[in-house]
Amino acid sequence: MGGYGVSLVGHCHPKIVQAIKEQCERLLSCHSSLYNDKRAELIEKLIRILPKGLTRMFLSNSGAEAIECAIKIAVKYTGKNEFISMIRGYHGKTLGALSATWNPKYRDPFKSILVPSFKFTPFGRIDRAEDAVTDKTAAIIIEPIQGEGGVHLPPDDFLKEIRRLCDERGILLIMDEIQTGLGRTGKMWASEHWNVKPDIICISKALASGIPIGVTAAREDIMNSLSIGEHTSTFSGNPIACAAASATIDVILEEKLVERARNIGEYFKRLLLKLQDKHPIIRDVRGLGLMIGLEFRFSIHNILSEALRSGVLLLHSGRNIIRFLPPLVIEKKHLENVVDILDGILRKEERRIKTAR
Repeated sequence: MGGYGVSLVGHCHPKIVQAIKEQCERLLSCHSSLYNDKRAELIEKLIRILPKGLTRMFLSNSGAEAIECAIKIAVKYTGKNEFISMIRGYHGKTLGALSATWNPKYRDPFKSILVPSFKFTPFGRIDRAEDAVTDKTAAIIIEPIQGEGGVHLPPDDFLKEIRRLCDERGILLIMDEIQTGLGRTGKMWASEHWNVKPDIICISKALASGIPIGVTAAREDIMNSLSIGEHTSTFSGNPIACAAASATIDVILEEKLVERARNIGEYFKRLLLKLQDKHPIIRDVRGLGLMIGLEFRFSIHNILSEALRSGVLLLHSGRNIIRFLPPLVIEKKHLENVVDILDGILRKEERRIKTAR
């Protein structure tokens, strides 16, 4: 489960704990209207790892806040107010982020107050996205791999076609890398698998290893469309969060966790494919790096409960998909143990289904 993808470098990595301790003894709070060395250090490190050209950023406190900022920037820069999001897409539960989120389970209770100018098109269908564009479209917001929606990868040319559409129609491309970024998929940013560069990128989850932080990064001309004071937060660029995030980036780079996610992710996927060969109740195995979905032909409630009793905490996506987001430092023996436990659970589940028939 990895804290829904937060614990990218594991729990309580000593370098990150040390960075937090040192910062706690120095400065706990510093409003973003004032200079802070830890904030500056983090921004410099982010510029080095972000897609080229995304050199201006706003620091916030969560992924949803990063999305909210991106929405406001897009409106201010383009002067337009419509957005295209994806069916099965998930971007958060604050008002703007929820407006960009597809799942009716989250939307319906608050439908009366959601931003009405969001359209949803099928993930992977460029023709439907093209049909949805109007002269009022400010941006397309998309996850390069849909996480909450079930670990769905795009068709090979889809993201490039979205980039082309945005360029041709003067639309901004907002890439939500909150779950997929920082090496999770075997690249620093999942969009790199398809050589697509966004105009705005949103980051959070694993960035500070559990300390709340969010980042919205954009080209300078886009970010500068905001006037001073139009988008602020009391805790923006908190020095403790910045110290933790700066140390997390160091660990990712020093321990070569991006490459590790690619290699050990391929190993884990092979284990799961072998598991699929043994158990026809598994419908699909898909994903990149250490972001993998295991789709079943029925509800996984019993599987999740049995796994928990066996000491394995699993994450679901909907009723029938297990979503694996383990720390990138996980060892092969741990993955093998998880697969062995799942193998035993699935044998029991198959016997139960056969008996019920």
